[in-house]
Amino acid sequence: MPSTPVAIDLLIEARWIAPVDPDTLLCNHAVAVHHGRIVDVLPTAQARARYHAERRVSLEEHILIPGLINLHAHAAMTLMRGLADDLPLMDWLQKHIWPAEGAHVSPQFVLDGTRLACAEMLRGGITCFNDMYFFPEAAASAAREFGMRAAIGITTLEFPTPYASDADDYIDKGLAVREAHLDDPLLHFCLAPHAPYTVGDATFERLLTLSEQLNLPIHCHIHETRQEIEDGLRDHGIRPLERLRRLGLLGPGFIGVHGVHLDDDEMELLARSGSHVAHCPTSNLKLASGIAPVAGLLSHGVNVGLGTDGAASNNRLDLFGEMRLASLLAKGSSGDAAVLPARQALRMATLNGARALGIADETGSIAPGKAADLCAVDLGGLDNRPCYDPVSHLVHVAGRESVSHVWVAGKCCVEDKKLAGFDRNYLESAIALWQNKLEVRR
Repeated sequence: MPSTPVAIDLLIEARWIAPVDPDTLLCNHAVAVHHGRIVDVLPTAQARARYHAERRVSLEEHILIPGLINLHAHAAMTLMRGLADDLPLMDWLQKHIWPAEGAHVSPQFVLDGTRLACAEMLRGGITCFNDMYFFPEAAASAAREFGMRAAIGITTLEFPTPYASDADDYIDKGLAVREAHLDDPLLHFCLAPHAPYTVGDATFERLLTLSEQLNLPIHCHIHETRQEIEDGLRDHGIRPLERLRRLGLLGPGFIGVHGVHLDDDEMELLARSGSHVAHCPTSNLKLASGIAPVAGLLSHGVNVGLGTDGAASNNRLDLFGEMRLASLLAKGSSGDAAVLPARQALRMATLNGARALGIADETGSIAPGKAADLCAVDLGGLDNRPCYDPVSHLVHVAGRESVSHVWVAGKCCVEDKKLAGFDRNYLESAIALWQNKLEVRR
């Protein structure tokens, strides 16, 4: 007697599936989803016989991949996109960005800016972002509104801003936001000291204690520019990464952002300590910070994920662009065309980011038991043909404009390239208002 089909919420059938882990490519397979989680990955014919789905989505010319993970973002800075281009980091930061933030950053600024970021990221296949910015409650509200997964940063600086008065105030306010959202399965938190040049030793020590007590990652800019290293040598007598090592911050819970200027000993230190690196190639190039030694990091065994940085220094929140650029820069700078192949670039944009955030059991690959954070990419257009290797196409041919569907925890957030439940008129009005305010001050 034939068995009765199992009732599920959703069956997604795709021409190709790239689970990431295992590193394989499945043809004509389906993903069965129930209550927001993946329950099975199997050939499409078997899936139709085994499951009765409330909804079935057929993706005949698509590749289904895990939702992309943006390992480093300042989401609300979308409202400063293109505000101060063609400048080196410290001029850009000190003369333009920090003054603009001091004049305008507020809970509403962060809410509207993060809304804009969520809309952009979701349409580009990003299902999770690791944020570092002010007013984290507003950022969390925007992520919840769009149904995104987010790691909200407990941003910390020593100097006052419109958000907080000193380091302890930043930390205490951030911890209160975390406490208020402990039961939200889509919200995670990171301790987010801005950088060694803006955070003192005593604050780093307090953050390390909190990291150990609360099992929270530490997310920090490090070795982004040569000037940062020169200033660290002048002020502390050692390079910034060595300072963090002496303070005890390096380890499996540490995410170092950028890591552009690292020597072999430092790459070995990151590998030995189990630390992670968030590679942001577009921002590093645009600010003329340099090219991170990704080939060296990978050869040492460092877990490297991909980030966009903020839209004020990128100026896109586009992980397809970051995958392609990361791969090309690694090849060009190393002189080895075999470095950072497409499958490794995809892993960096998915599972490696999840590992760094400590949520690899929840997301980052397509496997039974994990949350159904998924992205479908249409490879059927003429500009994507012929297609001999769909994963190579993801990185070197397709772009975010090819994303057709996105699911977060089984909920469809993008369908046929359109955001679900999105009030475009409100957001466009809010963006125009903020642009007027920023232009007047500029």
